Amino acid sequence: MSNRVFDLKTVRIMRNATAQAQPQAVSFSARLDKYKKWRDDLASAISDYQVCRKKLGFVDGQDELHVFELIEQLKSDKLVVALVAEFSRGKTELLNALFFADHKQRLLPSTAGRTTMCPTEISYNDKENASIKLLPIETRKSALTIAEYKRTLIHWTTIHILKPNSTEELREVFSQVTKTKKVNKREAEELGLHNLDNADSASAASENDLVEIPVWRHAIINYPHPLLKQGLVILDTPGLNALGAEPELTLSMLPDAHAVLFVLAADIGVTKTDLEIWRDHVNSADRIKSDGLLVVLNKIDSLWDETRDAATIASTLTRQIDETARTLKIERSMVFPVSSKAGLIAVAKDDPALLEKSGIPILEQQLAEHILPARHEFIRRKIVYEVNGLIEGSRNILNSKLAETDKQLARLRALSGRNLDSIHKIVTEVRAEKLKYDKELEGFQLTRTKLHEQATSLLVRLGTANLDNLIVKTRRDMHESWTTRGLKKSMETFFRGAVGAMNTVNKQADDIRDTVDTMYQKLHTEYGLAQIRPARLSLVPYLLALKKIETKCEEYRNSATTMMTEQHFVINKFFITLVSAARAIFAAATTSVRNWFQEIVSSVFLQIKEHKIAIDQNLESLKKIHGDLDNLNIRIAELERVKAELAGQMKTIDGLLDRIHQPI
Repeated sequence: MSNRVFDLKTVRIMRNATAQAQPQAVSFSARLDKYKKWRDDLASAISDYQVCRKKLGFVDGQDELHVFELIEQLKSDKLVVALVAEFSRGKTELLNALFFADHKQRLLPSTAGRTTMCPTEISYNDKENASIKLLPIETRKSALTIAEYKRTLIHWTTIHILKPNSTEELREVFSQVTKTKKVNKREAEELGLHNLDNADSASAASENDLVEIPVWRHAIINYPHPLLKQGLVILDTPGLNALGAEPELTLSMLPDAHAVLFVLAADIGVTKTDLEIWRDHVNSADRIKSDGLLVVLNKIDSLWDETRDAATIASTLTRQIDETARTLKIERSMVFPVSSKAGLIAVAKDDPALLEKSGIPILEQQLAEHILPARHEFIRRKIVYEVNGLIEGSRNILNSKLAETDKQLARLRALSGRNLDSIHKIVTEVRAEKLKYDKELEGFQLTRTKLHEQATSLLVRLGTANLDNLIVKTRRDMHESWTTRGLKKSMETFFRGAVGAMNTVNKQADDIRDTVDTMYQKLHTEYGLAQIRPARLSLVPYLLALKKIETKCEEYRNSATTMMTEQHFVINKFFITLVSAARAIFAAATTSVRNWFQEIVSSVFLQIKEHKIAIDQNLESLKKIHGDLDNLNIRIAELERVKAELAGQMKTIDGLLDRIHQPI
């Protein structure tokens, strides 16, 4: 095979064969940098809003916590790109070419055959030193998930990277993910990594009945690379056996990734194991319909042959792309032909023509123009939406205070030239208004108590105690039902109970919203406060997440790999992963309910409180004016100053709204 650079005509033919449009090149790094800047600016705007709230006196412990959580979510936001492939597809080489080519040589270990032997996360946390954390394979015997092990470092082996710029040291440290060892069959079976009915596993046994297994179960690399500093996280998966043995990968890690690159090899096409990985672990309706799934046809350099002309090579590549799309039942535009090897060489030799020919820039462009905007839209819909609600709530309160200030100014200006009897009459009216409102407050407080009781009921339904009862029943049923039908029924019972709890919460939340809406309408009609429609609670995203897990569980249960694994091991691993995923969804739903309730209730009661303060201040000023008419002009000047301050605060709030809606 030759690395000769083709002429421009040949490059054009090759490019046309991919059926990919070639717009102006977009740097993934530049796009990621812009996204990070937008995210940091948004976090800054939310922090400024937090300061503004305190200056305005809108201090509420729960709201303060909510705002703080939103800021922390932004600061910890990551863009997760997962790579999935069977071994010898050039996946690690693709990682080197796509993200780490600036090292001018392979950063991650890449040799013939298997390289990555355990799932590996590559990211950067500036609160920790550069290092690789390794979870021993023996932890598979425990009932803890990888996510639970991440909460404590006691079980991990940590190797510090003393010289992050030393390629030799990095290569040595990163080679840990390739380590294997040999154990007897019984040990492998206990780890769920060997089964005599599995021909592949059986053939892996040596003459001494030893089986080769990975040394590590999971690896986390913390490395200060520019892309990783900008929030990129790479999840590298080690092939079919690991995907089948770790249901957590299929049920949570891969579905949570913002982009999944499914890597194939152009020289062998779609094999049986490739198709099995695609069907059981990668393919899903929501990913197929989005830009979050890319099929990478790697090693196209194997088709480059000087004995054939460019048109013949292009025709062969076209057939491979068409066959790949047909076999996977996807649009051919989802298939990206690349040569990771040529891409690395091109960067090392500063060869633009070879780089273009490698196809790496087109894949990079796809990530830049589709994956990042999708992540931006998600943040905009979630965090910007929530912050917008909080800021709009503050704006409504300012509006009400401005309206009340204007009302008081109009009343005081109308007093000019009037005698004390007229002023006494107005004082009497305002005092009556105050007494009426004070009485109204008693009813509001009773309503508030009732609302909090209802909210507590909602949170109990989504709480761990309620979920644990369902979990205990499901686990008992699963262990009593060893048949396929019994397992399926147990799963259905679990998800039916979980979905039922969320639907009940949604219905009860509508009752709470109706009560708050009635209060808003009363305040608007009788006291002229801002007319606000409280937001409805929607648990649809969490219901969809449960449905997605249910679908993935069904796929995992029916996969060929699972069928060849001992049933008790499948149940334990499946159940542990299922419980972990369900708990995470219920925890997120609980936070959403708590924030929703706090937002709609705190706003209305803050308005009630502010109106009470305004009435009291108005009565006191009228009393002073009744005692001494000279106080009239002083009070008018004071209110005009307050109005000017409120107008300035309104301008600040409007500026914050503009900032949180600022596009990239």
